[in-house]
Amino acid sequence: MLSQITVLLFMLGAAVADTPANCLYEDIRGTWNFFETERSGDNTLSCETLGLVAHTKTFTLDFPNTVMDELGNKGTWTMIWNQGFEVTINQRSYFAFSYYEGNLVSATSYCDKTFNGWSRDATVRNWSCFSANKTTEVTPRVTKLSTLLRMHHQTYRNDHAMIERINSKQSSWTAKAYPEHEKYTVMEMGQRMGGLRSVLHNPPPPAQATPEQKARISLLPKNFDWRDVEGVNYVAPVRDQGGCGSCYVFASMAMIESRLRIKTNNQRQDVFSTQDVVSCSVLSQGCDGGFSYLIAGRYAEDQGVVAEECNPYTGKNDPCNTDTSCARTFVSDYEYLGGYYGACNEEKMLQALVEKGPLAVAYAVYDDFPNYDGGIYHHTGERNDFNPLEYVNHAVLLVGYGEDETTGEKFWTVKNSWGDSWGEDGYFRIRRGTNECAIESMAVDITAIP
Repeated sequence: MLSQITVLLFMLGAAVADTPANCLYEDIRGTWNFFETERSGDNTLSCETLGLVAHTKTFTLDFPNTVMDELGNKGTWTMIWNQGFEVTINQRSYFAFSYYEGNLVSATSYCDKTFNGWSRDATVRNWSCFSANKTTEVTPRVTKLSTLLRMHHQTYRNDHAMIERINSKQSSWTAKAYPEHEKYTVMEMGQRMGGLRSVLHNPPPPAQATPEQKARISLLPKNFDWRDVEGVNYVAPVRDQGGCGSCYVFASMAMIESRLRIKTNNQRQDVFSTQDVVSCSVLSQGCDGGFSYLIAGRYAEDQGVVAEECNPYTGKNDPCNTDTSCARTFVSDYEYLGGYYGACNEEKMLQALVEKGPLAVAYAVYDDFPNYDGGIYHHTGERNDFNPLEYVNHAVLLVGYGEDETTGEKFWTVKNSWGDSWGEDGYFRIRRGTNECAIESMAVDITAIP
């Protein structure tokens, strides 16, 4: 009989999309050879096998986000966290996950090559498969998460002593115990806090603001919230992701939902299916974490999103069961705010939030955060003595900002996906202007099509 650990290792390494790759910017920057098949497919194209190579391209990826081909044509590129990269050039878009061997417990990343990826033109047609190899070798990188494996079946416990320490050492926010969290294992709480494949590694610092950016935001209101714009709410109700690491999907769907409400003056009040992404998207890491850029952006542009009733949420890595007769809603373009991963800052977030709508953002979740009850959160440095988790990357929806009337402390207002009994009716506030927990490092922007 296989041991529990052997079974777990098999399950965690079973799907290529479940990627524990860990590649850094300088690993990817440089010259690559792309090997591409015929451009005759559509958005149902499977790239499990590459097929016959019809096009070979050479792309040089340079700082900060420029790319040039062998003929001198220019385009742009961006990292997707530490998992892969996307290239846009000659009216075509290429995306692939970086190559690795192993699983989330122990993996070796080979950042000088990719898994098979997908390419299509700017009209989201003429699809092809490709793989890519860097022309210079990158030293393999080994990543281990053995602590989380040991704690897989351990029940999560509220640390009441930690809660007392949080409340006694500062007054910006208050903490409390949530008994409902104790229905989860430590592994499930790790999923709830962002997903085991989203362990935070060297997030980029915010880009320096220009004088022009600072001048523009000086004209914005002191306080703003999309839940109350002249008495009108443009934000869908808070949902609960449960013990599945699907926050990146909830944040993605919430952004598209809000952007549609704004564009249609609340004539469309869709709630989109998160299970469709968890179960059906090859760009998704399912319940093991993922990236709003790929879901609110590439998936919503390439495949579209469907209503909740077309595949109701189960919070599990279930087989794809989306009703194929359901209409799909699309986005027309997407980007990391500023144009690439690493170009974001507070000023760009403020302007985009007010002018375009709520933004999907990500930040580091530490042990003290699940106990947030209210106030303006900042990491206190306190750790849960019973459940030592690596801090992970959690995706949420930015809906507003403001300043505390008494203390003058600046904050972001953020919609979480842990139900409306958590925090401030399902929302939280977090320090603004200091890149608290890296929240000002990686906002995603999209254009929804009504």
